[in-house]
Amino acid sequence: MSLLNTEPGRMAVVGGGTMGVGIAYVFAVAGWHVSVVEPNPAQILTLQRTLAEAAAGGVKRGKLTAEQALRASSLPCLADVDELPLGLDLVVETVPERLPLKLQLLPRIAARQPQVLASNTSALSIDELAQAVPDAGGFLGMHFFNPVWSLALVELIHGQHTRPEVMAQARQWVASIGKTAITVRNVPGFATSRLDLIASLEAMRMLQDGVASAEDIDRAAVLAYRHPMGPLRLSDIVGLDVRLDIARHLSVALGERYSPPRILEDLVAQGHLGQKTGRGFFDWTPA
Repeated sequence: MSLLNTEPGRMAVVGGGTMGVGIAYVFAVAGWHVSVVEPNPAQILTLQRTLAEAAAGGVKRGKLTAEQALRASSLPCLADVDELPLGLDLVVETVPERLPLKLQLLPRIAARQPQVLASNTSALSIDELAQAVPDAGGFLGMHFFNPVWSLALVELIHGQHTRPEVMAQARQWVASIGKTAITVRNVPGFATSRLDLIASLEAMRMLQDGVASAEDIDRAAVLAYRHPMGPLRLSDIVGLDVRLDIARHLSVALGERYSPPRILEDLVAQGHLGQKTGRGFFDWTPA
């Protein structure tokens, strides 16, 4: 990779969950040719419905042209990584934050020979993940934020072997989709996960200890500190299962302050994962 590519190219997202949908959407809107790999037929239907609704909303608000909406709402969905075209410019892996799953999947993606391979991880070690791919120099972390279409930041994490030109190209691609990149060294939790999670876990402990209601804890964060959203509502949107996975990982890496509170473990065990299941710290069922 000698010259930075400033034009929309060909990319794929592996994993059609909440984050995968958002990543695919923003690249498609920016003019990229996007494919999504998702083996679950039910999840594909959810993905297609979400893309269609987001695109229609973008047109209604004057944010998208009809051409952009059509492109974003009609992405090809593949059932298996082996169906990916060879030599894509970029592939972003965005399966759940479980190390064995990612380590099993990344070599199969690498076999499709993308120019750059990225993991949308918010906490896992890029160097550990890079051991699963033959070209560690072409691998990095690209941490997007939910909802991807609304939040402007992308955290780029460079591993020990990530080539400088790969980081430079990733920054260019982030700019091409209208977002801003920060560059972070490969340390547990990177920058944003450490900051975000510690506040969220403390809010959960406060709720668990009866300090205040979930509504008032969030209201304090919004009104006193001008956060756009409270930490408990944000956790519901991110997904309480995602929060729990990250907390468990960071508690091992960084110590007891990141240990998940009992209230979080209980909600996940009961299947209450936040917005995507209709209930978490708040009730998300339609009125």
